[in-house]
Amino acid sequence: MKRRTFIRNSAMGATALATTPLIACSFQEKALQISLAQWSLHRSFGDGSLDPVDFASIAMEKYGIDAVEFVNGLYPDKANDEAFWNNMKTRSANAGVRNLVLMVDDEGDLGAASEKERLKSVENHYKWINVAKLLGCPTMRVNAFGDADRDIYRMAIMDGMARLADYAAKSDVNIVIENHGLFSSDATLIAGIIKEVNRPNFGSFPDFGNWCLSAKWGTTQGDCDKEYDRYKGVSELLPFAKAVSAKSYNFNEQGEDTKIDYYRMMKIVKKSDYNGYIGIEYEGMEKSEHEGILITKKLMKKAWNKA
Repeated sequence: MKRRTFIRNSAMGATALATTPLIACSFQEKALQISLAQWSLHRSFGDGSLDPVDFASIAMEKYGIDAVEFVNGLYPDKANDEAFWNNMKTRSANAGVRNLVLMVDDEGDLGAASEKERLKSVENHYKWINVAKLLGCPTMRVNAFGDADRDIYRMAIMDGMARLADYAAKSDVNIVIENHGLFSSDATLIAGIIKEVNRPNFGSFPDFGNWCLSAKWGTTQGDCDKEYDRYKGVSELLPFAKAVSAKSYNFNEQGEDTKIDYYRMMKIVKKSDYNGYIGIEYEGMEKSEHEGILITKKLMKKAWNKA
């Protein structure tokens, strides 16, 4: 081989080697990030067998999960106790756990037709925005309940959510709607509302379950008179998602959910632009909460890897 040819070929080979890692990075597969929703253990916290104060360490020590989602209802007397929440943040940090979401229930209808009632509900949520900030949770989940008339509801919920999002923006907290039954489980409607409200800190929290349009809270574990297509719904809400909830119910002998096609659902999430955590929210009754969480985690990983 001539010297000139050898030098040219060597240079081309070196260039190829130098660019290979960059090419590989561009095709790197999206990683599955798993968090744990506190509701998965609500029965254990409710009967006193577990202490909700220990949630972060439970998530890490029992399940190897390093991110958590809190439920305000498990701390009914602590909303205005800043020292308590500062301590909770420290507990999470000591456990090596990240605080992701604060889920807020029972503070009034943000889509109430009455402006007085609606504004009262908005203000009721202020204290929990402060809690989310103290915990270091970037996101607070609220319920989009309101008037029974679709058009009245749409205008009212847009007003309530815009006001709440504007207030939360001062604390760098996101406000997200979870499909929780009635109009909140109409993904086409909610996606349109999010677009029109048009706030950078306002988005969605798609849940694999909770697609019942005829009942508040929207569970689809049992019978439902009118149900929104869960796969269509998750797909429609994902472009606005700041968190995702992997609801699970009961399982067959292969460890697969009997209501939700996890392979299909995880593929939808994986192929989307969403890059955040997916939270385990076991709600079944046939397994213990501990077993349900472990089975869900295993199923999520299996379905993700096959997506």
